[in-house]
Amino acid sequence: MFTVNKALLWAKNYLKECGLENTALEAEVLLAFCTKLDRVALYRQNERFLSPGEEENFRQMIKRRGQREPVAYLTGHKEFMSLDFLVNPAVLIPRPETELLVEKALEILNAKAFGVGQAVGLSEKILIVDVGTGSCAIAVSIAKYIKYPYEVYIYATEISPAALDVARLNAKRHGVAERIIFWQGDLLEPLKNQGCEGQISLITANLPYIPTIEIACLEPDVRLYEPHLALNGGKDGLDFYRRLISQGREFLRPGGYLLMEIDPAAINQISGLLNAAGWKFNVFLDLAGKERLIVAGQEV
Repeated sequence: MFTVNKALLWAKNYLKECGLENTALEAEVLLAFCTKLDRVALYRQNERFLSPGEEENFRQMIKRRGQREPVAYLTGHKEFMSLDFLVNPAVLIPRPETELLVEKALEILNAKAFGVGQAVGLSEKILIVDVGTGSCAIAVSIAKYIKYPYEVYIYATEISPAALDVARLNAKRHGVAERIIFWQGDLLEPLKNQGCEGQISLITANLPYIPTIEIACLEPDVRLYEPHLALNGGKDGLDFYRRLISQGREFLRPGGYLLMEIDPAAINQISGLLNAAGWKFNVFLDLAGKERLIVAGQEV
């Protein structure tokens, strides 16, 4: 029977033999999940014996991780913007680099930087759209952290019904379901003929941007388990950018912004698309110094 110490040692060695990195961290996260202890408690109770059920569950999880199933799918949880999100294989696992998009959106909204603040009364309703919401990590984070003094609603669009189920659960568990309206459909299509044209203050989008031919070259953790619908950006990875850049102007109000996470390798192509469509834009770098976010509008 495993003690906590022996369980961690076995798991780290097993995962290392499977060619994985970060084996200590992943072993701790999975053991904490199986024992319902936090990681600090694991070390305080390092001689504690696992129950037969805990040990069997832990062994199975480590073996599945050895087959490259992501830790977030094994536990059903992923932290993003210091919030805990439910995830499953219907949704892309939120990435730390996407926090830049949320932070910039909050900066714009909280600073009233899109030309609405002083121009209207405090009763002004602000509309935001999160395109391809997936787990709803972006929309929920904005709704949780926004300090904007006006009435704010977020339209979250998503083409996958299964992903929408996850999104609704996350909105509810974080207490912002009343501020997020969900629409099933592709990009901004669900909002057409809904009176939204020219009314949106902010559009956020983390679009699929992997060229189809490169899907087969992705790491097994991504290729084998994450939804290709949320990864495949078409022949050159830009299909969804072309369409959103075209659609966005119709829906944004004067002074509104379009925020898009991008593949740094595609910065020149996406810049060309925006220039050709007459957008003004700024590019922001992630913590690794890579071009990760574009903020576009009539004035930026």
